[in-house]
This record gives sequence, structure tokens and C-alpha cells, in this order.
Amino acid sequence: MSARTARRRHLRSAAAGIVVAAVAGTALLPLTAYAAPAEDGKPVLTVELGAPAPAGPLTRGGAAQTFELTVKNSSDKAAPFHPWLLATPAGASPLQKADIVYEVEPVDAPATQYLVGQQDGGWQGLFHPAGKPGTGFDVPAGGALKWKVTIGLGKDYPTNDGDLALTATSLAHEVAKPDAHTFKASPSMTPGKLNTRLEEAGPCEPGAGADLCQELKLTYRQTGDGAFASALATRLTASVAGGGISNTAADLRISAQSGGRWEELTADAADGTYHLPMIAKGFGSASGERVARLRVTFGPKTRLTQITKVTLKASTGLATGNGYPFADASAFAAVTPAKPVPTTQPTGPAATPSATPSATPAATAPATPRATPPASSAATTTTPVNAAKTAGGALAHTGSDDRTGLYAGLAAALVALGSAAAWLGVRRRRSIGA
Repeated sequence: MSARTARRRHLRSAAAGIVVAAVAGTALLPLTAYAAPAEDGKPVLTVELGAPAPAGPLTRGGAAQTFELTVKNSSDKAAPFHPWLLATPAGASPLQKADIVYEVEPVDAPATQYLVGQQDGGWQGLFHPAGKPGTGFDVPAGGALKWKVTIGLGKDYPTNDGDLALTATSLAHEVAKPDAHTFKASPSMTPGKLNTRLEEAGPCEPGAGADLCQELKLTYRQTGDGAFASALATRLTASVAGGGISNTAADLRISAQSGGRWEELTADAADGTYHLPMIAKGFGSASGERVARLRVTFGPKTRLTQITKVTLKASTGLATGNGYPFADASAFAAVTPAKPVPTTQPTGPAATPSATPSATPAATAPATPRATPPASSAATTTTPVNAAKTAGGALAHTGSDDRTGLYAGLAAALVALGSAAAWLGVRRRRSIGA
């Protein structure tokens, strides 16, 4: 099975989710009814495309080409037909709705309305009976219906897209044999694609604590010719490994460099993704390689306590219109949470506040008489009631006014004088006795 066939089947399986915009004034409408299979489960219709006229390549904003689309029913009863045209460009850029000129006119068929749809980045042309959106045409038993289809390239058809492949089939699996045309585009070009690569670039800054912040590089490069006609937008998703912890609980922080400055990104409230700075339209192969720098850290409110893997995925698409992402890249970074700040001061002998002195003086051992004056317990300085030691050993003021220190100093001086007088009296008595 070819890649193109697989893509068509994928699009059919998701057809119920398509939303289309009318070209000829029809309002937006879902195509839910288009997904119904043929009644007997076997496709009985075939589609044939006539030769496009005038012959030759298509140019951007130039003349379009027309061809006949005929659907035939080989069964002996009427069969439904839900037309579906898939356009796939050879090149790097998805198509916007206006990139293709598209019209449908009935030739041998009921009055018809046509519209353009997009899904998964693809361009889709559809048509249905006038005034009956969501319904198909009844192809008579053994009969056929015929329309004239016009296809051209819009003036903004991307320069990094070339030839256009158009496949005609049915949205509801009613066609046993589809048909296709390839429209040459002028000027000719070498098709390419947009390649993106996301990789870890190491610590944000060298030195201590470097593992607390990891940097990644997102690289863009287009191969082939031409450039994008729209700006490019990149969405970034992030997931924290292990334990089902959310980005919020992890206090995940992601920053991007923009204009030489680092800016922290804010997650989208709707889907939790981050929007990177856009790349202006005109980016192409001649632009060379573009690098976007990212930083990943955990904030101070994180609940994580050990090194943790953060997986990032970057998805890039057109910034306007058809924004379906068509280039993906992913990588992970191992980030260490910052150590939490202690909520209490360390304890120890120096940090223990002194107790309030008791009203009852503590007993002291009698001093042994010596020739030198003994140290008096009364002269020992005690910590005032209104002071407490801090962790650094300094006295901390606890609310008394400045006179407290003055009174304490006077009392200490009086005690010292009394001790000196007693010591002199003892010496005098000893001298007399001698």
C-alpha cells in the first residue's frame, strides 16, 4: 500500500471531524453525514478525469485549467456519491485554502455547491447537491453524472511548493476506482521539507549549581527551493517524568531567548503548551540554519527533591490559516531541583536562649583562701532578664528602653567596689595580726 493511499485512508477515518468553509457563500458546516459507508459495504462507483485544458503548466496567479469529472455506477440500483478531491503539493509547505483556485459546475448532474476543507494539513475540495450540505448525489443504476472542475494556483501559492497532485475519490468509501492528475507548476523547482531538531546543549551557565538549569537548542532548516509564504509558529509541550507530577506541582520554568534576551514563557491555560517566538514569513533554504535557545529549570516551589527528566516536544506549523503542525522534534533534559531554604534556624549551645534567672540565688562552693583575691560570685555578670542571646552570640534587645543598660552598669560598679573594700579589710587585719 502506497503512502498516498495510506494517507487517504487516514483522512477518511477522521472525516467526521472535518470542518469546511464554503467557496460560494455556504456557511461553515461539519461533514458528519459524509462518513457513511455504501449500503452493501462494497464500492460500486468509478471516477474518471478528463484531460485538463488548456494544456501546459500552471503559474501562480495565472490561468487555471478545467477538466471533466465523471462518476459511473455499474450496479443495477442507484448509488450515493460524496465527491472528495485531495490536493497534495510537492514541497515543504502545507496549503492554505486560497492557495488553489477551485470551482465546480454541473454538466450532467443536479445543481451543485462546492467548498474547501482542510484536515491534517491537507487541502480538500468537496461538492454536494445545492441547498443540501452533508448529503451526496444519487448516481442512477447503470448511469453516470458529470461535472466541470477548475483548478489553478493562487497568487500566494508557496514558492517552496511545486507540482500539485490531485486525486478524485469519495469521502464515504463509495469509489472502487479513483483517478488522479498531476498539474505541473511553473517555474519548476526542487521540492524540499522543513527539518527540525531539538537537542540538549548542557548547563545554562558553567560553575556551581549548573545542573539546576539545562539549555536546549531547537534547530530549523529547510531543504529544497523557495520559502514559506506564512510565518512559522512552534508550540512546545513539556512533561515531567515519574509519579504523575504536574508541571505546576514541579514548578517547571521554561525560558526562550528572543532578541538577545531571555524571557520566561507562560503555559497556555487551555492546553498547557508554550508558544515560542515566531519565525517571520520568507524563511526558506536560503535562510540557512536557525537556532532557538531554550532553558529549563524548577522554581523554588517545586515538590521535587532529586534530579528529574523533563521531556520537551516542539511542533511547528504555519502561524496563520492552516496551522496543523507538519514538523516535530523532541528531546529531554535532566534537571536538578534547587535545595529548599530551611524554615528554622540551626540549634546548638550558642543558639539556645538563656533562661530567665531564678529568684532564688544558686548555691556556690566556698572559695579556698588564697593570697590572691578570690573571684566573687556576686561580681559575676549575668544576662539581664530583658536580653536573649541570638544564634551568633550577640545580645538581642527584647523591648526594654535604653535606661536598662545604664542601671545594670551602675549596679555592677557598686558590687565591684564592695568586693574591693572587703578584700582591703582582710589584708589590714592580717597585717595587724602579724
